Amino acid sequence: MKVILLENIKGVGKKDDVINANDGYARNFLLPRKLAIEANNKNLNDLKSRETSNAFRKSEDKKKAEEIKKQIEKLYLKIDVKSGENGKIFGGVTSKEISDELKKQYNIDVDKKKIDLKETIKTIGVFDINIKLFEGVIAKLKLTVNGIGR
Repeated sequence: MKVILLENIKGVGKKDDVINANDGYARNFLLPRKLAIEANNKNLNDLKSRETSNAFRKSEDKKKAEEIKKQIEKLYLKIDVKSGENGKIFGGVTSKEISDELKKQYNIDVDKKKIDLKETIKTIGVFDINIKLFEGVIAKLKLTVNGIGR
């Protein structure tokens, strides 16, 4: 019996996969627990239209990410922090601070989780920061950390 999975099932398949399941397994386990639906013409057409809309939405999101990438790569973000005499920063610059400064200075909203910062920046200088905007779309941001006296 052909069925369309509604959820990921370990050892069977992933959501929206069309699989050939044993009749008993499908009728007694998958269908009653609403883990799958029968793969008839109506359900297959619904699945195809859902996949088409998901692909369109994904391509639109990628286009937006490409536009944001172009904007970010033109920028030079500057952050002023308190520092000591030898260039050491009190505290550090985190991905949250970078995200907040991008929003404040250039009105570009980037989630802090997308900023690829190996560890907190603890020195003054110029840094190249990678921002993962989308699958395969990575923007490089020039960040200047300036120290100001106490």
